[in-house]
Amino acid sequence: MLEGKANLQWLTGGPQLKIRVQHPKVHERIDRGNHYWFFRYREDILQPDRSIKTTRKFHIIGPSRGERAITLKQAKLERDKFLLERNTAQTRAEAAVQVAKVAEDPAQIIFGKLAELWLLNYVEKVAAGRPLVAKPTREKYLSHLEHHVLPKWKDARLTDLRPAVVLAWLQDEANSWHMMSDLRGVMSGIITKAIEWEVIPETFANPIHRVKLPKKWEVREKRILSEEQTEAVLARLDEPGNLLICETCLDTGTRISEVTGLKVKYVDLEKGTIQIAERNWRGDIDVPKTDKSRRMLALGSLTPRYKAWIEGLANKGPDAWVFPQEQDATQPRWDSGVRQVLKRAARACKPEGAPDDDPGLDFPGFGPHSLRRANITWRQQVGATSIEASKIAGHSKSKVTEEYTLVPLKRQEDLTRRVQEKRAKAAKKVIVLQPKKDVA
Repeated sequence: MLEGKANLQWLTGGPQLKIRVQHPKVHERIDRGNHYWFFRYREDILQPDRSIKTTRKFHIIGPSRGERAITLKQAKLERDKFLLERNTAQTRAEAAVQVAKVAEDPAQIIFGKLAELWLLNYVEKVAAGRPLVAKPTREKYLSHLEHHVLPKWKDARLTDLRPAVVLAWLQDEANSWHMMSDLRGVMSGIITKAIEWEVIPETFANPIHRVKLPKKWEVREKRILSEEQTEAVLARLDEPGNLLICETCLDTGTRISEVTGLKVKYVDLEKGTIQIAERNWRGDIDVPKTDKSRRMLALGSLTPRYKAWIEGLANKGPDAWVFPQEQDATQPRWDSGVRQVLKRAARACKPEGAPDDDPGLDFPGFGPHSLRRANITWRQQVGATSIEASKIAGHSKSKVTEEYTLVPLKRQEDLTRRVQEKRAKAAKKVIVLQPKKDVA
């Protein structure tokens, strides 16, 4: 069952009739020599703008003395009859008609109301002790809603979400294609969940599905360092823990959050493997990003390095972090610290006499994720198939692996020369006989 108000009146901003059981006390009053029974009650009045105004009213039941007087018991019965009629008053009848009309036209539902249900029952929902949405995704959703989506569309009705209008807003609001895609995804997801929860009829067409984004473009160039440049950067990492973390991303293709989320029990030194079973995102420990992210990876020549590193840990218990914080060994390292030292090392790799503002080998977007991208690219260069590279990287779709894979000019040059060598060998084996032409 959905939490919060999921009725059509609330979703459409319609009249909010208060459900109350009124049982006011009956009083006797003398007014200008007349004795009568009375009580006060509250009544909801439908306003022209469809809002409800509650007023306090005075109702006379009947005389309390004289020939036509009624008893207190009779007065109470009359009070109850009157209040029963209030429950079927015209205001409630009119409200029921409005609700029926809305049921025929769900496009009148207010988008901001659906967003509240989406947050309460999905984004911030905890089931069986675990959140339905991982913390990184949850924070992204909340940020997009607070700073972009709701300021524009909170009071809009679904009928106002016309594709051309939404697309124009996305182009003005977003500073990248990926942000446009994220904002569209949030808006579409809110409506899709409402249909899934049967708040909106299944026959209702999600208007955001008709919002077609322009051709994809990148704000930052997808780039990796060459093998020689990468080794030059790693050579400047003095702290052995950060160096081993970066080499793990580079050699195994792990995400930085998966390396910092390693515990001793996930490292098998005999087999030379690490098991990806948890991830650490800024101190938030959770399961890996996707089901396919759960995997076993070979350490290769890093195995003895891991053995020496773990032997040097103060806490070698199975639940101890492989890469703990220096200040607090009970907490794992954050990816931000590793990224900072890696970028400093890259900036230090510059020619002698270069100006201070020379970035060296650093570039926008460079970090542990660039090392993962390099692994996916290099792994295929040394013979791995795209399927193997995708499974080792823990990608949910092979298309993602395709986007990670780069073909540097050096690689293109090598492949081009191999093709040319192949042609040259074939040319030597072919004897072309050209008949001589008769001279007239």
